[in-house]
Amino acid sequence: MKAHKRLLRYVTVHTSSREGADRTPSTERQFVLSRLLEEELRALGFEEVGVDEHAYVYGCLPATPGCEAEPCIALIAHLDTIPDEDFPGENVRPVLVPDYDGAPLPLGESGRVLDPARFPDLLDCVGHTLITTDGTTVLGADDKAGIAEIITACEEIIAERLPHGPVAVCFSPDEEIGHGASLLDLNRLGADFAYTVDGGAVNEWNAETFNAAAAIVTLHGVNVHPGDAKGKMKNASLLAMEFASLLPAAETPACTEDREGFFHLTGMKGNVETATLEYILRDHHADKFSARKLLMEQAADFLNAKYGAGTAELCLREQYRNMAEVLDRFPAVRDRAEKAIRASGLEPVLVPVRGGTDGSQLSLRGLPCPNLGTGGACFHGPYEHISVENMDKAVEVLKNLLCTAG
Repeated sequence: MKAHKRLLRYVTVHTSSREGADRTPSTERQFVLSRLLEEELRALGFEEVGVDEHAYVYGCLPATPGCEAEPCIALIAHLDTIPDEDFPGENVRPVLVPDYDGAPLPLGESGRVLDPARFPDLLDCVGHTLITTDGTTVLGADDKAGIAEIITACEEIIAERLPHGPVAVCFSPDEEIGHGASLLDLNRLGADFAYTVDGGAVNEWNAETFNAAAAIVTLHGVNVHPGDAKGKMKNASLLAMEFASLLPAAETPACTEDREGFFHLTGMKGNVETATLEYILRDHHADKFSARKLLMEQAADFLNAKYGAGTAELCLREQYRNMAEVLDRFPAVRDRAEKAIRASGLEPVLVPVRGGTDGSQLSLRGLPCPNLGTGGACFHGPYEHISVENMDKAVEVLKNLLCTAG
């Protein structure tokens, strides 16, 4: 089965994760896709297939005769899509656009338009069969395209009887909320190194991610009648605005690129009595990342000194670290990715991830794990899209990765 046909099947399964859950998976619905994938792996002849209590799906292909001494390579992708609160992932209705002509493309009846003037990668898809949303949900190619491409590559390797070393696969829950690799059983996986399939352009690969933290700032005010408020009222919502003003205005996602870090305000709510700000902090450089955390602390301290102790309450939580600090020590793992891309007729481009992958956690846990592209674009929103041809090329890259000696 072609990878895109698998994708069209997988995206109809609602698998969005949920922030703040006290268990993994954060949503029971992720088990639905886990069980579907378990059945599919068994049908293809994978061994040691199973789903654990946290919805992780495991399976392996033994080495072909003569390749038993090759390293065991794991391929990893995640089950979940972003939380529905960020953008809906239920009732996904993918749209196929054959022979895309490069013109602006209305997304169903949503009023949204996929326009190359805004999304220039579309011009690389002219002549392709494009898969888009109807404008009301995410597509779910992040990362169901990765799952589809991994299974399809393995299916073709089996069918074509291509020689390969041992191959392990794992499909993990809750990557979108930062927990994807935390409970992955490395002993059960049994790999020497791994690759997540969770990126963008097929010729791009990643060996570097952000360092990441999340922050919740709670502002405590004093609410009294506005007619008698002078010298008494502390408006928590205004305090929240003042806190935000203490951070660099130009260091936001909309103003940064490449290895430039940022403070990203992801949510806010409040009234006179209480207000909260939700942030994520990102930076590739460890020292700059530490400086961002310190600046958040200094902003809270400033408000507490100005308006009284307890006015600003800051909760900082580290999420993941830059995997480059591990992968720089494993050049052979990096080289294998480049060779696989080049063998597929593409020129590999090493791009720092302005985000994170399960590979961030896995690399820091001792399993070197760069990231490969799926061919998708504009993830985490209604403009998400991917092409059939790019998915086929991603499958080719994976086959070269598994069947070419490192």
